[in-house]
Amino acid sequence: VLASLPLQVMLYFNVYYFPVWCLAEGMMLQLKYHLLPWHYQFLLVTAYLILSLAEGSRLYLGYLGNLQEK
Repeated sequence: VLASLPLQVMLYFNVYYFPVWCLAEGMMLQLKYHLLPWHYQFLLVTAYLILSLAEGSRLYLGYLGNLQEK
């Protein structure tokens, strides 16, 4: 079984676009943070952190699994 080239290409581009997404999302969160009620502030920050951690883990595991053929 060989590594999947289309998967590797998608992972490659996603690794470069993920920091751009994080930066843009973080800037938008910072701009609107003070305008929101406290419960929306908490929900947005929590969702941002969970999505960032999940995407980072997905990219790491994708690289690990695809390159080691697991």
